[in-house]
Amino acid sequence: MTANTPPSFLSRIAIAIGSFFAILGNGRLAADVSRLRAGEAFAADVAPREVRVEVPVEKIVEVRVEVPVEKIVEKTVEKRVEVEKLVATDSAALQLLGLMQREARFVDFIQEDVAPYTDAEIGAAARVVHEGCRKVLREHFTLSPVRSEAEGSRITLLAGFDAAAVRLTGNVVGHAPFTGTLSHRGWLVTQVKLPQLIDSQAAKVIAQAEVEL
Repeated sequence: MTANTPPSFLSRIAIAIGSFFAILGNGRLAADVSRLRAGEAFAADVAPREVRVEVPVEKIVEVRVEVPVEKIVEKTVEKRVEVEKLVATDSAALQLLGLMQREARFVDFIQEDVAPYTDAEIGAAARVVHEGCRKVLREHFTLSPVRSEAEGSRITLLAGFDAAAVRLTGNVVGHAPFTGTLSHRGWLVTQVKLPQLIDSQAAKVIAQAEVEL
């Protein structure tokens, strides 16, 4: 017999007799039978009601936060260094050579073969050349010694000394500082006063040819 099949007559008699004594001894069962007889339905026959319970759920909101980031900009600074360039010109050299020839007969003296002459004759000519060349230097150039110390004195050259102004001679070994004897003070041109050149082609004529009439 299944759960939904009604019991037979004899079974019902047995159930009734058993229920009678059970109701007498159990007040709760008697109350349940009384409600059943009054028409109340069994709990199993009542369809369960759907109960909705709304549970508050925290809403997740995506928030975009912009964080300022410092932008590092590498700045390159170009430093222009102007270097004075000394450009050798033929005109300046020709000017100087022309002055030396005019005042000291320098070109004539250098071009002359001095082998046939005596030392006294050469010395006399050299005196004239020396006087004229010295005049040219004094009039057109301002000179000063590279080193202010007296020649023959002991000096010390520290690291980083100007190698273009001081030349080391003798046994040069190792690195600065160097200590040695000043054999020559050197010369430095601080000012040049050459005359203004008008005709660069004419400057090529160091000495004019002379025609005696």
